[in-house]
Amino acid sequence: MRRDGELSTEIDATVPTAARMYDHYLGGRDNYAADRAACEQLDKVVPSTRRLALNNRHFLQRVVRTLAGEHGIRQFLDHGSGLPTQENVHQVAQRLDPTAHVVYVDNDPMVLVHGRALLEQDERTTVIHADLRDTDKIFDHPDTRRLIDFSQPVAVLFNSVFHCIPDSDTDGPLAVARRVARRLVPGSYLVMCQLVSEDPEVRAFVTDFMDQATQGRWGRVRQEKDVAELFEGLEILEPGLVEVSTWRPDTEVAPRQLSHEWIEFGGVGRIV
Repeated sequence: MRRDGELSTEIDATVPTAARMYDHYLGGRDNYAADRAACEQLDKVVPSTRRLALNNRHFLQRVVRTLAGEHGIRQFLDHGSGLPTQENVHQVAQRLDPTAHVVYVDNDPMVLVHGRALLEQDERTTVIHADLRDTDKIFDHPDTRRLIDFSQPVAVLFNSVFHCIPDSDTDGPLAVARRVARRLVPGSYLVMCQLVSEDPEVRAFVTDFMDQATQGRWGRVRQEKDVAELFEGLEILEPGLVEVSTWRPDTEVAPRQLSHEWIEFGGVGRIV
C-alpha cells in the first residue's frame, strides 16, 4: 500500500497481491500465475489457508445479514473489499433491503476495474480507489458522500485487511480504527478481524513471506490481544471476539476452522 503519492493504476501480473491471492483461495479467476505460486508456497507452512479464506467470506456474509436484518443498518463502508465474488456485501444487504447503500474501498487497481464493471448498473453501490488508511479521502470522497449519510448509523468493515498494513502511531490498525470511530455516530458498527497466530514461528514466517512476495505491501500477522485492543471502548456483539467460523454460525454443522496454525480472529463492535 503506497502512502507516498497517488496510488498506482497499473496492474503488475508478476507481483502477487493479497486481493488476488484471496480471490484464488475463494476459487475465483481474477488472479495470475504469481498469485497462485505464492499461495502454493504459503500452503506448505500454513495448509489451512484456503479453508480460512472461505470461512472468512462466510463470516462477512453473516455479519452483513445480521447488521442489516437485526440492527437496521442500511449503509456499509467496506475497506479493503477485494475482488468481487459471490455474495458480496451489496448483494447480501440489498436482498434484505434493496435501498441499502454500499461503498467499497480498495487500493488494488484490478479491484477497481472489475468492481466498477460489475456495479455500473447499481446506483446504490460504488467502488473507490483509495488506501484504507486514508480516512479523510475515503470519508470525503464524492461517491462516499453521495451514498453515505454519516449523520445516520453506518457499518464500517475492516474484514481481513489489518494484517496488510504495518504498525504505526498514525497509520497502524489501532490508529485507523480509532480515527474512523471518531467520525461515526452512536449506533454505528465496526467489523474488524485479521489473521492471528499465537505461534511466534508462524507469525514470523507468514509475515516475512508475504512481505517479500508482495514487495512490501504487507503488515504482519498479530496476536489475539492486538485485535482485542482495536475494540476497546466499543460494545462488542455476542459471541464476542472469536475465531470467525464460530461467529453466529448458520447451523451446528457449518464449516469450522479445524487447523489452527493461524486463524482469522475478530468480531463486531457498536459505537456507544
